[in-house]
Amino acid sequence: MDKYDKQALQVAKEVVIKFIEVGRISPSNFGQNFDVIYKDIMRTITGVTAGDGSRQAVIEEEAE
Repeated sequence: MDKYDKQALQVAKEVVIKFIEVGRISPSNFGQNFDVIYKDIMRTITGVTAGDGSRQAVIEEEAE
């Protein structure tokens, strides 16, 4: 897990916790919402969508 993944997981966790506190997310729809929030955060941080395989291209570009 690289630093972007860790940052995105931490931010997604904090966002979901806040949404649970205000009643926007419940335990029954947690998984569905967390996935969307995490992917949106990853796209914001890296410019690519998590899980689409394009992250490898970004890593290779940074290495050059």
